[in-house]
Amino acid sequence: MKKNVKKELKKIKENKFINEFKEFIAKGNVVDLAVGVIIGGAFGKIVTSVVSDILMPVIGVIIGGHDFTGLKITFGEANIMLGNFIQNVIDFLIIALCVFIFVKILNKIMPKKEVVAKEEPKKSSEVLLLEEIRDLLKNQAGPAKSKKQK
Repeated sequence: MKKNVKKELKKIKENKFINEFKEFIAKGNVVDLAVGVIIGGAFGKIVTSVVSDILMPVIGVIIGGHDFTGLKITFGEANIMLGNFIQNVIDFLIIALCVFIFVKILNKIMPKKEVVAKEEPKKSSEVLLLEEIRDLLKNQAGPAKSKKQK
């Protein structure tokens, strides 16, 4: 009997998990994020190609015919691939610049959401009266305490 109960509880937990997962996937933000990641990956390949195939050869010619992809520092038996690092830094800077420009454009295009200030709930007349009584009692008790302390 206990095994059947445990199996049923396990099924209920799995169904709950599956339902929560379905709700999560169905949200618009998740789909938007997935599209963004796919487009970002494709955009990253384009930027990498622009940097490695167009910019770095031009920079190499300007500097004196150096090929940055082969630029490395040998430290013992280890090779530090400085050229690849430089290309990746340039890739990152170009992608970061494009994302920055894209966000700036989106912020100008998208309507701004107005922040609605929440009004504090109005106090009932009973609460106002009780606060007034409290304040009066504080004022009356204040001078009496100071006389006793002297």
